[in-house]
Amino acid sequence: MPRPQPLGRLGIAFAVTIAAAHLWANAFATLPELQAAGFHFGLFAVLCVLLFPASKTQWLRIAIDGTIAVAALAAAIYLHVAEDALYERGVEFIQSDWVAASVAILIVLELARRTTGWTVPVLTGLALTYVVLWGPVVPGAFSFAGLSWETLLFRSYFGTDGMFGPIARISWTFVFMFILLGAFLVRSGAGDFILALARAAAGRMTGGPGIVAILGSGLMGSITGSAVANTVSTGVITIPLMKRAGFPPKFAGGVEAAASTGGQLMPPVMGAGAFVMASFTQISYLEIIAVSVLPALLYFFTVGVFVRIEAAHIGLVPSPDVEPLWPVIKAGWHFLLPIAALAGLLIAGFTPVYSAAIAIAVTVAASWLSPNPMRLRDIIGAASDGAVSMAPTAMLLICVGLIVNVVGMTGVGNTFSLILSSWAG
Repeated sequence: MPRPQPLGRLGIAFAVTIAAAHLWANAFATLPELQAAGFHFGLFAVLCVLLFPASKTQWLRIAIDGTIAVAALAAAIYLHVAEDALYERGVEFIQSDWVAASVAILIVLELARRTTGWTVPVLTGLALTYVVLWGPVVPGAFSFAGLSWETLLFRSYFGTDGMFGPIARISWTFVFMFILLGAFLVRSGAGDFILALARAAAGRMTGGPGIVAILGSGLMGSITGSAVANTVSTGVITIPLMKRAGFPPKFAGGVEAAASTGGQLMPPVMGAGAFVMASFTQISYLEIIAVSVLPALLYFFTVGVFVRIEAAHIGLVPSPDVEPLWPVIKAGWHFLLPIAALAGLLIAGFTPVYSAAIAIAVTVAASWLSPNPMRLRDIIGAASDGAVSMAPTAMLLICVGLIVNVVGMTGVGNTFSLILSSWAG
């Protein structure tokens, strides 16, 4: 994934505005879901062009990215003002409908390409063209009679199952709020506490630095829900630590990558897939994270077994110079309060979005129990970090929403189910 460009003061202010707007929309406001998802797309599209510019040449960047930013905001506003008029016309497109829908789809494809690579945009393009171009020529069970471009654009842009449908709703509610919570936890110092806790708990074991990496990544993943953020935040400490202990560099990098990937499996904050699962299966998020605990622990246990085997193979010995566990807990117990508040609210029956909002407030309050409380500058930094981390995910999920819409629109999902059922006997 390309690395984002650093934001200037205006960019940081815009990122903070996005975070504040989403926090308000999720915690206090009641907004129409389609329009809320549209503005989610428009705002993050502008942030994406700031983070992932089209060119290093200044005038090209202003021309291309400025056009994309204005067009994305215009498409979001048009969705809000033109929806009622479209239905009054009997869902008959006029020229502006064609332009707005086409521009919105092209923008999300381009920004998903910039932020996450070619794979998802290409798959999305294949899915969209399957509906109108090559579906009728596919033989066998996956043959599809085809729909018009107008129907495709209507269902993709204005439809409740399209790019601003359930997947986008998951993006601007659950996913963003938990990414924002993770950013606040990291800024508050919880990340440093987690690494210190892992070193104190596992530092004296054989292969201790490797076990520290696993525990640190598992605990950090439980508050960020992101493999990339997990690797960046813990890897800079754990990989050199493992190398100094005697682990081969490639093995150290592999352990960190495997452990950080597992962070997405570790409740209570998991990857976007958990929220998509909760939405589509109508199983409560609390139930999903409850049944995810054991598989996540088994995953990390397996990685730990490989670390112990490698440590024994190369003859590593435990390190005696490790801080005791109790002083670490005593110094940083307040960092556990936001996680306790989140878990308690979920168990009490509050929604994940509301629980995350309260946990953010608890994070700020709990930081004042430490020597380095979160002041206004830290809060602004956490809000900006959350929005920046969310930008690629937002474009990715909106793209995925287009694919999911095609699967439902064409009946491909039912076809897959019937094929699997026939194979199963």
